[in-house]
Parts: sequence; C-alpha cells; structure tokens
Amino acid sequence: MKRTTPIKFPQAGTLLKSTLLAMSLSWTLHVPATAASVAKPAAKVQTNDVTAPLHLMKPNYPTPYGNPAIEDVSKVLNRVFSYLDAVTPAKIINKNTKAEITDFTKAYSDVILAPGTFRLTSYEWGVTYAGMLLAGSVTGDQRYTDYVAKRLKLIADMAPFYGEQLKNNAKSGWIMAPHALDDAGAVCASMIKVTRAGMELNLRPVINACTDYVSHEEFRLPDGTLARNRPQPNTLWLDDLFMGVPTLAQMGKLTGERKYYDDAVKQILQYSQRMFNKEKGVYMHGWVQEMDVHPQFHWARANGWAVMAMVELLDVLPPDHPGYNAVLEQLRAHVKGLASYQDGTGFWHQLLDRNDTYLETSATAIYTFAIARAVNRGFVDKKAYAPVALLGWNAVSTKVNVKGQVEGTCVGTGMGFDPAFYAYRPVNVFAAHGYGPVLLAGAEIITMLKANTFEINDSALQLKSSVK
Repeated sequence: MKRTTPIKFPQAGTLLKSTLLAMSLSWTLHVPATAASVAKPAAKVQTNDVTAPLHLMKPNYPTPYGNPAIEDVSKVLNRVFSYLDAVTPAKIINKNTKAEITDFTKAYSDVILAPGTFRLTSYEWGVTYAGMLLAGSVTGDQRYTDYVAKRLKLIADMAPFYGEQLKNNAKSGWIMAPHALDDAGAVCASMIKVTRAGMELNLRPVINACTDYVSHEEFRLPDGTLARNRPQPNTLWLDDLFMGVPTLAQMGKLTGERKYYDDAVKQILQYSQRMFNKEKGVYMHGWVQEMDVHPQFHWARANGWAVMAMVELLDVLPPDHPGYNAVLEQLRAHVKGLASYQDGTGFWHQLLDRNDTYLETSATAIYTFAIARAVNRGFVDKKAYAPVALLGWNAVSTKVNVKGQVEGTCVGTGMGFDPAFYAYRPVNVFAAHGYGPVLLAGAEIITMLKANTFEINDSALQLKSSVK
C-alpha cells in the first residue's frame, strides 16, 4: 500500500531531519502500492546476427539502386526533349532585322541561323541528333524524329543558296566548309543515319562535303592517323576517334565502299597502339609525337568518345572484315577497364583514376550508352556489364533537373599536361556535351530493359537467371 503518513524521526539535527523528510516524500510519491498495478514494459529484442537477416538491411544508397521502370526512363527523356525543343529554334533570320527568312531562292545578306541556347551545327549537336533519332525509334514518339528532321532539313535547304555567305561567318556554325574534325564528323554521322533511315532531306551535298574533309583534308600523321597541330605539332586527340570514325563507318554502310571501313578500323587500332594503357584499361587524352615521354591523363569524356566510336563502328562493320575481331577485342578491353573505375554512386570521375576529381555527368552518360549498346548487341557479357549500365543510368537520371537541363557536365576542354587543368574544369548546364549522351543512354537502357529481366538477388541487382 502507498504510505500516506510521514515517518517520525528521532531527535536529530535539523539538517538530518530535512534530508530524511525529502527521502520519505520521494518514496511516498513514486513507489507503487503493488507490482500488479503497472504493466511491465515488453522486453526489447536486440537486433543481431541471430535475430535478424542483417544482409537484407537496406543500404543508404546515394543514387537509386535497381532496375528503373521504362516509363520512368521515358519521363527523363521527355524532360530533356521539351527543354531542347524550346531553346533551339529551327529557322534562319536576317542578322540586322531579325526577320525570319523562308524563301531561300532570294538573295539576302547577313543571313544567320536564329540564335538559341545551343548551336544546331556543333559536334555536340551531332550527338544530340543521334540521340533524338534513337529515342524516337525506341519509344515510338514521333516528336524526337521530327526534331531531327526539321533542323537537318533546314541545313540541307540552306546549303545551295547560302553556302558561300555562311562559310565565311565563323559564328554561323556552318559545316559546308569545315576547318577541323569538330566541324564535320559528328553532324555528318547523324545526317548519314537520317539518310539511311529513309528521310528524304537532300542531305547528300553536306554529307559529301564533310566526308571529303574527314577523308582527305584533315591533317594526318605519315601513317594516316588523324591528328592536329595543336596544342603541339603532331598531336593525337582521343576525342577525334569520335569526330572521325562514326562518319567513316556510316559512309561505309551508306555506300558499301570498303575504303571507309578500312580507314575507320585503322584509326581505332593506331590510336589504341599509342594511347591505350593496357594495365589500366583506359586511354590517355593526348599523345604528342615529339614528346620523349607521354603524360597520361585519363580524361573521362575523351574515353567516352573512344568507346562510343568503337560501338558505332562495330554496329555497321561487316563481321568478315579483317579488322572486326581486333576492334571487338579492343572494345572489350576498354569496357572492362571503364567498369573497374565506376564510382559507387554510379558516376565516373573527371579523371578516371583520380577519385579526388569530381563526378562528371556527360562521360557517365556516354559510358552508360556504350556499355548498354555493347550488351544489347552481344559485344560484351551482359551478365557482367548490364548492371554497370543500369547503375550508370540511375546516376545520370538524378542530374536531369525539372527544367530538363543536364547538370554536372564539364565544359568544352582542350588538352593539358597537368592534373589541375582537368580537375578544375567548370561544369555548366549550358555545356552542350551532356544532352545527346543522356538521350542516347536513356534510349539504349529502354532497349535493354525490354529485352531482359532483372531481379534483386540477395540484395544485388542481377540479370535474372533462367535456372530455378
């Protein structure tokens, strides 16, 4: 029972009485009359290796993990499309009056492509056209295909009437008179794809001009390797594999002429001989003939251009071509190397083998596309590399903001021979290099998801096995 009468103390000092009285009151207020009057709290079961399957605990992933739903991939692509469609007008105007020009047969001065956020004839936009074309094919959404057709038709229609005026206007982005592979290759490759798809856009004059530049006018080393004389004489830029090889490969498919295939294969193998680090499985960015040593900076996006050039070539190269197996083995070696450097977030670093450099979006998107394409075409083991591609896409998808802009893309980059140059290159949503790769990656991931079944097996994403 609860005590209600205070304890009587014997004679003691005042301090002792006060202390004992406080103890008595405390006991009176807090001690229950019976144990049965208050329920005992349930004993808490300790979580340990015996009481719970700890291996099934959900990790705190920084980016989504698992296979995405096709509709979610499509939503990302739709955001990118809506943004690009709004900021890249397809028209030509008078530079002074800003009036749109629709009758190309009349003589006009000061003709320019209507300015937008991105240039319609840049090499980055050649990649974007290819991405739009693939997205349209995979999703069945005609808007993507129409985007390409409208802009490339504009270029084709302009060519006969304004070629002379625009070739001397560096700001126009004109490609009928290229001065570098950047001016010709990527856009030309997209034009050939459109032509092969059956679109009647009268692109052949532009295609011929660009292909002639790649085949005959671009500077080459004595053995025929595509090269530049900047930043040093006789310099190989890894980027140029993509600026040259897809055009040659597509032209071989369009015309059936083997000389284009031969040249494309030669570029892959001769670049690889000089620039591929077999131990690391990745390429250096630049190689200068006159250097006694060749500093190796494994810049991510340049490695992306290289791996994409190989899958583009193998897509159309006849399997009986004598160089087919060599290119295929080089692709496999590169994919193996790239996979080994993927960060746990799904991204790759700006310098692949330096984890103190930032995680970069455009390269991650390019690798995602190229590895997914290699899986879908059977060039590499899909059990080993399909999860790499899916993790890459999950990472990339987090960098497409609500406006449809691609964040985290390194701006245009020249060549350097020190790590600071690469490590501190800025990133910007207006770096055009990110948009085409995101479209390509998403479209190819959709193809992979349609063709395969994935599952979480013992907490890990895997290709679903047919073995029960």
